[in-house]
Amino acid sequence: MAIIKRRPLTPALRYTELSRNEVENKRPERSLTESVHRSKGRNCYGRITSRRRGGGHKKLYRRIDFKRDILDVPATVQAIEYDPFRTSYIALVKYDNGEIRYVIAPEGLKKGDTIISTNKKQEEYKVGMALPLKLIPAATRIHAIEMLPGKGAQLVRGAGSSAQLVAVEGDVATIKMPSGEVRLLNADCRATLGVVGNAEHSNQSLGKAGRRRWMGRRPRVRGVAMNPVDHPQGGGEGKTSGGDHPVSPWGQLAKGYPTRIKSKPSNSQIVLRRNGKKVKR
Repeated sequence: MAIIKRRPLTPALRYTELSRNEVENKRPERSLTESVHRSKGRNCYGRITSRRRGGGHKKLYRRIDFKRDILDVPATVQAIEYDPFRTSYIALVKYDNGEIRYVIAPEGLKKGDTIISTNKKQEEYKVGMALPLKLIPAATRIHAIEMLPGKGAQLVRGAGSSAQLVAVEGDVATIKMPSGEVRLLNADCRATLGVVGNAEHSNQSLGKAGRRRWMGRRPRVRGVAMNPVDHPQGGGEGKTSGGDHPVSPWGQLAKGYPTRIKSKPSNSQIVLRRNGKKVKR
């Protein structure tokens, strides 16, 4: 897949760089879609908790099969489609028993290919196969990884991302995440072979503010451009940030401050943090 830059026939096209659309422009499978409530950044009380959200084009949510729980039944890829709710592409697959599902489309998967989910050791490992970690060879690139057996994939689902299976010792598998973090997982957790497709997504340039609005993102105003009553960095004569560190309107540090909850249960699974520091036990 390549990034396409068009002739600057309009001011917006001068800076627009989008990935070549290699997906089928078809309506999504109706039985696998549903409408979702668009919160526009509000919580249950109607108060804004996530700023700069709202507007945007209407979207239908595609239900993705993150569990891959139809075992030992081959599935044929019917189409590679665009999903407005995620950066990766999705694949519509039809199982030999007639079941239709959506799965994350890994790089190299094409229409007509066959994938399978199984708990048996394989002679040949192909892209798109879903297996428990204990059956996957070491150093294999994987994505759509479960954190708890049977819960469904939660890790490594974004475009172009992949993790690496370092080793499996007994009931524990060691995974190197895309961030460089090394963590432990139950060896019975399932993962899909390959790298998530649409890797060029991060190289795109939207070209104009309007395209960002279509995506439901509203304008962002710098704190230094506000008044002191609205932001800790507001006010001052001329251009100045007041000598303060970058913070949110409520004083939360914006750079270099660890926001991960210290009591998070999965902290015990981390062996090496993404900053290269080993976790003390």
